[in-house]
Amino acid sequence: QRRTPHATHSPPLPASMVSSNLPLQTEIEAYAFRQLLAHLRSRPDVANIDVMNLAGFCRNCLSKWYLKGANEAGLRISYDDACEAVYGEPYGEWKKKHQGKATREQMERYEA
Repeated sequence: QRRTPHATHSPPLPASMVSSNLPLQTEIEAYAFRQLLAHLRSRPDVANIDVMNLAGFCRNCLSKWYLKGANEAGLRISYDDACEAVYGEPYGEWKKKHQGKATREQMERYEA
């Protein structure tokens, strides 16, 4: 069965880096997340299935985590809204432009 990473609260950064300053840690993590999204948006040639096969998560996983985070913060958004936040455009449009059919090799690796 495929392992799916579950979002958990990570331990804070070392005190020497942020002096136990939760707002600073949050700001740093938010910056890293925005950079990750920018990088993924700049690489639509990298298929979700390849990211999943190599890293164990993909853009859709990030969308689900984004949705859960929004809901936990009291913001009610849809999965489509979360996908748009991650993909930078509606998922259906991104998929038409960038997502081809997975190859047999990609699917075999995914199912392994």
